[in-house]
Amino acid sequence: MHFLKAITLAALLGTAVVNPAMAGKADDTLRVAFVEEILELDYNYTTKREYIIIADLIDENLFEINPETNAFEPAVATGYEYIDPLTIEVKLRDDVTFHNGQKLTARDVAYTYNWIIDPESESHPGPGHATWLKSAEVVDDYTVRFHLLNDYPLAIRDLATRVSIRPENTYHVDGKVVRNAAALEPVGLGPYRVVSFEPGQELVLERYDGYYSNSPKGDVPIDNIVIRTIPDIGTQQAELMSGGIDWMYNVPLDVAQSVEGLPMVEHLSGPDLRVSFVVLDAAGLTDPDGPLTNRQVRQAMNHAVNKADIAQYLVGGSAEPIHTPCHPAQFGCDTSIQDYPYDPEVGRQLLAEAGYPDGFPLDLWAYRDRSIAEAVAADFEKIGIDVNLRYVQLASLDQARANQEIPAYIGTWGSGGTADTALIANIHFNATTDRNLSGDEKLTELVLAAEATSDQDERRRLYTEALTIIADEAYWVPLVTYSVNYLINSELNFPLNADGLPRLYSASWK
Repeated sequence: MHFLKAITLAALLGTAVVNPAMAGKADDTLRVAFVEEILELDYNYTTKREYIIIADLIDENLFEINPETNAFEPAVATGYEYIDPLTIEVKLRDDVTFHNGQKLTARDVAYTYNWIIDPESESHPGPGHATWLKSAEVVDDYTVRFHLLNDYPLAIRDLATRVSIRPENTYHVDGKVVRNAAALEPVGLGPYRVVSFEPGQELVLERYDGYYSNSPKGDVPIDNIVIRTIPDIGTQQAELMSGGIDWMYNVPLDVAQSVEGLPMVEHLSGPDLRVSFVVLDAAGLTDPDGPLTNRQVRQAMNHAVNKADIAQYLVGGSAEPIHTPCHPAQFGCDTSIQDYPYDPEVGRQLLAEAGYPDGFPLDLWAYRDRSIAEAVAADFEKIGIDVNLRYVQLASLDQARANQEIPAYIGTWGSGGTADTALIANIHFNATTDRNLSGDEKLTELVLAAEATSDQDERRRLYTEALTIIADEAYWVPLVTYSVNYLINSELNFPLNADGLPRLYSASWK
């Protein structure tokens, strides 16, 4: 064992002995630690995976996606029917209540969806839904009709994933628009309600006694969940071993392996639909004549990265190198497209042929997984690229990207746990998103066409054409799939799902 790691482990074991365990099982409270700060609770205005995990606890969708079968199951809706190709009628249960005791009706659902697609809402799911949803209409107390702009085969999927339903007029207070009205105290429909929330510090949830029966989420076994922001993994590890927390997420592989075999801790490793990649400014948004506008340069960068080592040594578990701008398990993710095998010598040759025999300076931005970012930067440097790694908070990266100030960045995407290429292609290659640095209008046409047909074979063909262009032009440097490492209290049962989304409501005590 590495000397420093041995010292750290000894210190942790000492802490575990000195401090009496605060076993979550004793007071039926699951204590969770996140590295990322939780600053608000309204998933209609957030994006990160941690917010998805929280939304799964406090919010509910019309339908739920079964993580094992990917089938859509009724949640607060009882079912749906296509009245015609552009009209979907959804029936609601009549026994669902919000956390304030108010009954859910069609007015709440219609209000939420009409608000989400209103440009004034500036919501995160708004732009995606506005491409297919025209309006939501109340038919009666428990019936809503969704009017579509076009034939959209993924409509039910979208009704099962992204929008958190809010009580009517949530975002309109005294006649004024209040976009952050649900940021701190959302009134949700999920199995847990918010008891208290200190942004950036702690969220306390308790089981909602009025949660509707026969939910696809089932009867939640644990009464209380406390989610704390603990930015330092070492501190999280110490708290886990002393009983201060019961569950750690996205644990670095070496940290997880360092405590394997200890009686109070269990290491779990599960699959994830998240992938990582380097996005390159092929369009020349930061520099019209910059090196990244040259296809040979981008191809050289694809040959430069040792993805297999990153997958094996930095992610571990079931992680694999990829050459596709999507997860291979997703529908439409054609793995027969162009691959660029790891070959630094070919990378250097391509740079020379492109007119950069001595390389060039590059600002490479990143916001998570520092070890992966440093490995990618080191590999680029081996072919002559002088990398300035700019490791920042996600908000800073988002702002810089919106201002077209980023020539290259390392991104990750989990597709909301949905095994369909649409969930990554639309977000990153639609002309309306600042994530699209390709400048390729044909890509947008293909991505949108794939979402405008119900013919699955045609969708698959369109995605193959789009992915082929991305690979041939080397718009991205795809990196690896993820495998999520957890450290948990050994008294906790925590099921792992194929889609990689941690469902805290399914945890139970042994």
